Amino acid sequence: MADELALEGALPVAAGALRRRRWLLALEAASRVLGAGAAVLLFGLALQLLKAGAGGLAPLLDALSAQGVAALLGLGWLGAALLMSGSPMAAVAVSLAAAGTVSTFEGLAMLSGSRMGASSSVLLMGFVLYLLRRRSADGLFIGVVALLVASTLWLPALPLGLALLHLPWFHPDAFAVPAALTEGVDALYGPVVHWGQEHLHRLLLFAGGVGVLLLSFSVFDRALPQLDTEGLAARRLHALTRRPWAMFLLGLAVTAVTMSVSISIGLLVPLSLRGYLRRETAIPYIMAANLSTWVDTLAAAALLGSGAALGMVLAEMTAGALLTLGVLLLLYRPYSRLVLALARAVLGGRVRFALFLALYFAAPLALLLP
Repeated sequence: MADELALEGALPVAAGALRRRRWLLALEAASRVLGAGAAVLLFGLALQLLKAGAGGLAPLLDALSAQGVAALLGLGWLGAALLMSGSPMAAVAVSLAAAGTVSTFEGLAMLSGSRMGASSSVLLMGFVLYLLRRRSADGLFIGVVALLVASTLWLPALPLGLALLHLPWFHPDAFAVPAALTEGVDALYGPVVHWGQEHLHRLLLFAGGVGVLLLSFSVFDRALPQLDTEGLAARRLHALTRRPWAMFLLGLAVTAVTMSVSISIGLLVPLSLRGYLRRETAIPYIMAANLSTWVDTLAAAALLGSGAALGMVLAEMTAGALLTLGVLLLLYRPYSRLVLALARAVLGGRVRFALFLALYFAAPLALLLP
């Protein structure tokens, strides 16, 4: 009898705890939605500030001799590597092209450079985990593979993208941004941007745009739910790793959600260290991540209302997609063997790895030299 009474008393307590948990989950979901919305608004504001202040960057680019396709490639590459993210540099490239500070050809080169430097954070994550867990270099291997995939696909995509820009399909006049979108953006951000133009130097306005841009990415990262790398979903990845197309589609999906190559590919490092993912099967995932990340850049070009920026981004996306899908369909086996062999060679000794890092940072610096 006492046991029955205790059980009856426990049921309301359990039901109350379940209701509280549901409320907490609902509040957490609502806060994440609000956070994501705030990040989108900040992203739009940053783009408008960058566009308004882009003219102030022209003297600085002249001082750095950052003119021409090669120099802008180096600028995008080095900037993404130092920021450890390609998205901010891609947004800057789109803003500069929309304002006419750089040509669409130079802007496209800067976009390609942003892809080259975007995976530096993955390499750093793998290096730190290697120092903490010397028993495994899998994370470091993933970082080197990510850099090699970006270099071997997006560097050849540059001349193809430049050639596509000459086609009428990618001409600025081929893209008509809806007037309602332009008017809505002006109504939302116009007062802030106009105040900045009246009271701030254009270079300071541009710097403020960069700060707001980085803040928007930080807010968005915090709004994302923590992806489980130890649960059932992670364990099921083992069944997918033997199928290149499955990993490719997974890379597209995860990067579309996170809107960041650094986050998307970074997830591979702990998965590899825990044995859920074989490092040799990461290549198609990385290939897809570098494609899917252009979604936010394309949205940035649309928000700026620039046909030139839209054509530039679409030309780069098309060039990268053609090369990536061509390799995946026709040359995946030899390509993957080559990338893996290069990664093993790079990690074959400390001197080789140091030379690889030196070359990775020296190459964009050399492109920036007058």
